[in-house]
Amino acid sequence: MTQTAEATAATADKSPTGPSRPRIHRAWFVAAVAFVTILGAAAFRSLPGLLIDPLHEEFGWSRGTIGAAVSINLALYGLTAPFAAALMDRFGIRRVVAFALILIALGSGLTVWMTAAWQLLLCWGLLVGLGTGSMALAFAATVTNRWFTERRGLVTGILTAASASGQLIFLPLMALMVDGGNWRPAAVTVSLAALAVVPFVLLLLRDHPADVALKPYGAKEFVAKPAPVTGAARRAVTVLLKAARTGPFWLLAGTFAICGASTNGLVQTHFVPAAHDHGMPVPAAASLLAVIGVFDVIGTIASGWLTDRFEARRLLAVYYALRGVSLLFLPMLLAPSVHPPMLFFIVFYGLDWVATVPPTVALCREQYGEDSAIVFGWVLASHQVGAALVAVLGGVARDTFGSYDVVWYASGALCAAAALMALVIRRRTAPVAMAV
Repeated sequence: MTQTAEATAATADKSPTGPSRPRIHRAWFVAAVAFVTILGAAAFRSLPGLLIDPLHEEFGWSRGTIGAAVSINLALYGLTAPFAAALMDRFGIRRVVAFALILIALGSGLTVWMTAAWQLLLCWGLLVGLGTGSMALAFAATVTNRWFTERRGLVTGILTAASASGQLIFLPLMALMVDGGNWRPAAVTVSLAALAVVPFVLLLLRDHPADVALKPYGAKEFVAKPAPVTGAARRAVTVLLKAARTGPFWLLAGTFAICGASTNGLVQTHFVPAAHDHGMPVPAAASLLAVIGVFDVIGTIASGWLTDRFEARRLLAVYYALRGVSLLFLPMLLAPSVHPPMLFFIVFYGLDWVATVPPTVALCREQYGEDSAIVFGWVLASHQVGAALVAVLGGVARDTFGSYDVVWYASGALCAAAALMALVIRRRTAPVAMAV
């Protein structure tokens, strides 16, 4: 940042009524664009699971082959995040996000003409997986860290709600589009929607407050834009190796793996078949998942607000403990129809769906400072690993025991362990040195 630009920013900040000082800080517009982008990325990820039966019927591909594309997509969503965060430090947020949206549009659009299973693995597994992974929660952490010094917990909660709820809310809409086996309109819709967001990203999203001569929201001093960091892949791996030498990283990764196991891997994957085992119609069970997504918005934003005011470790412990208790009661609530106790579970569990994200991001920031977005990307990868493991093990348990009861009880016990792990994380007044 040049001295002239800094002087301009300082003059603008000192003017109490001048036109150069916006009434609404630019950070909120950046957060709004990030919200729409993350919401779209979550919606794009909701489609692959709905394509299993239509693709099986049209092409005769095995469900295992189709599921492999979904697995690649799921894995890349988690593993891409830390590298994407490092690329944002090198090339800027706008370029990385715009490129990710184009990858999604390309991957989804090309599926309309595919004729072989490897093309599904390439398009929906690799391209869409890389694209959505680049707009995962590490992107939210990067935006929050750069543009806000106050309200960080609240903004993290809002962006997290977009990620978690977008997939659940759009699931019923996507299901209607593929009803009857015609899946191509849904794929084209995803492609066009991704392209439609690109202009907003290029026009409204900015890499750093210094780009528009502003302080971060709530900052008392002007913050110069840092120089681009080269060697994005090397930096992501180096940060992982350094963080892995610290105890808090493993505690955060462990708790977040349990978070993924007890949400995406368990409820999102197995709630509908478990409810169907008890006689509940599939559309009714899917609608309950959508309701979870609605209440998740409230719970995650509230969690962000609380994270700004209370100790993150204790919040995490409470969230995991309450989630564990709710899962222990679920086997007694499943029935052929939707009844008030089940609705209470849906609301209660929905409020806690990913309320764990704002305090987890806050703890990464507290422990690892400027590298916290990359560290959180690796913690997010553990979330996806936990989700993938329970998605598989839950099905194995159902085949072995004839019901999902043991899965719900085991997940409740895991959440109790996560609550204890959160309390073990020691407070740190200064971030650990992570210089590369």
